[in-house]
Amino acid sequence: MEIVTSEDRGATARVALTGRLDIVGAEVIALPLATLAGAKQGLIVDMSGVSFIASIGIRHLVSAAKALSRRNGRLVLLNPSEMVAEVLTTSGLTNLLPIVRSDSEAVAALDSMQRR
Repeated sequence: MEIVTSEDRGATARVALTGRLDIVGAEVIALPLATLAGAKQGLIVDMSGVSFIASIGIRHLVSAAKALSRRNGRLVLLNPSEMVAEVLTTSGLTNLLPIVRSDSEAVAALDSMQRR
């Protein structure tokens, strides 16, 4: 698993994940994702490069989303593969981990949450 972080705007960061979000991949993203969730108001997590997601990977995404939510922030998942999107949808997590298909949709989702 590879994680690449870039700042979008002051309160928002963009994270691109590439590889398998299994037990090994989850260990790679745990600290950077938790750190960003504690420091930012919004996270856009580009999931287009994630080929597999295990429950431990979902756990780290949920933890980050909850940390942001407690501070009126939000995490959105950008372009997960069909398989990853199906796992998240079947798990009933799309309210906490909304799936978006474009950068503009991701920015709009974050902006709408921050205006509340």
